[in-house]
Amino acid sequence: MSGAFRVAGVMGWPVAHSRSPVIHRFWLAALGMDGDYVRLPVRPEALGAALAALPALGLAGVNLTVPHKVAALAHVDAASAAAGRVGALNIITVAADGRLLGDNSDVAGVEAALDLLAFGPDVPVALVGSGGAARAALAALAARGVGDLRLVVRDPGKGEALLAGFGLAGRVAGLDAAADACAGAVMVNATSLGMRGADPVPDALLAAVGASRGLFDMVYAPLETPLLAAARARGLPVADGLVMLIGQAAGAFAAFYGCAPPRARDAELRALLTAAA
Repeated sequence: MSGAFRVAGVMGWPVAHSRSPVIHRFWLAALGMDGDYVRLPVRPEALGAALAALPALGLAGVNLTVPHKVAALAHVDAASAAAGRVGALNIITVAADGRLLGDNSDVAGVEAALDLLAFGPDVPVALVGSGGAARAALAALAARGVGDLRLVVRDPGKGEALLAGFGLAGRVAGLDAAADACAGAVMVNATSLGMRGADPVPDALLAAVGASRGLFDMVYAPLETPLLAAARARGLPVADGLVMLIGQAAGAFAAFYGCAPPRARDAELRALLTAAA
């Protein structure tokens, strides 16, 4: 190890499923850099204390995953304009003076996945979820000029506030009306439903896939989620969670280690992540 050794990590609860260490360690090795990236299981009630300890622990920073992305905003000294627009963080870096700086690269990850589905602004989008990942999707969809958004959420009031906050035209639906909301729309799952260790995908959402025209599922553990399997069985275009995971990780890697990752090796990285699924 050298004096340039830098350590970063990912905070979540749970976090054992995270493949982010695989991604960052692959890039570190590919570039011959001295560093590491680790999983940090942090309960929601301990988030503030955990983040405050980052400077003392000597970490370069952390990524944030469920359920910390929105709550972390209250624990940073400054946030980027991108993070402010989204209203959520997925990156916190530790400045030389110990300040915690928040940012968001999830939007770039969402955009990479949406590009694979190749749809224009006239195509409706049905977004499932209202947390930090959903906020990143809303920012990406607003930037694309999507004119018809159907937001599928458990709390209608929260859904209406999100639509208004991002200046998007559309409507809010409950899970029981998911099939109607997804009819003829590109479906985006921004929840942890179907993730290993999380709640299973409700039958209403599985049925909604059949009414959609394509699917992007942000869940990546398991890689072949129930929603993706249902979409593939119907021959629909899909984008899986690894597309977003790798896309958002690129911005985090640059923030933590001070250089861009070797994206020319994405195919090799994806094969490694798929083999470990």
